Amino acid sequence: MKTKELCIHGLMIALVAVCTMVFQIPVSATQGYVHLGDSMILLVGVFFGARYGMVAGGIGSALADVLSGYSHWAPFTLIIKGLMGWLIGKIASGAGSRAKFYTGRNLLAAVVGIAWMVFGYFIGGGILKSSFAVAATSIPENIVQGVAGAVIFFVVGAAFHKANIYKIVSEQQ
Repeated sequence: MKTKELCIHGLMIALVAVCTMVFQIPVSATQGYVHLGDSMILLVGVFFGARYGMVAGGIGSALADVLSGYSHWAPFTLIIKGLMGWLIGKIASGAGSRAKFYTGRNLLAAVVGIAWMVFGYFIGGGILKSSFAVAATSIPENIVQGVAGAVIFFVVGAAFHKANIYKIVSEQQ
């Protein structure tokens, strides 16, 4: 791995961790929180690809869990958010022409990534709480979190696209 790649990975991990930690809305039903980190995982996956999405999503989100006092969730988060970033990057990577940002492929990447996150936390919650019925109560909050992240992703992503970030990113890799 080149030094430049290592630096980009570190910056993306920090971006996800900070965005997850800075703005947290506690959710009593899940004893968790709604945050903006998912929008960053979407951005990293789409603009930087599957490998960057996986590393930033998994490590950045797990780090945020540890630093926010939810370390019991960190192993689940590492896998769930890492796979989320990888899926997003894999689905969005075949977009071909970068002439448009609002494509079916980017929408599909967001939907699949969010659906995986909701399902993953349902499974993780079922394991941690020893009850899938209790874990099912987290589904609505996780959907809200994912949809909020997707809305932010599409707004910020459009601005990144307009700024021709694809060119900047391809020069970095």
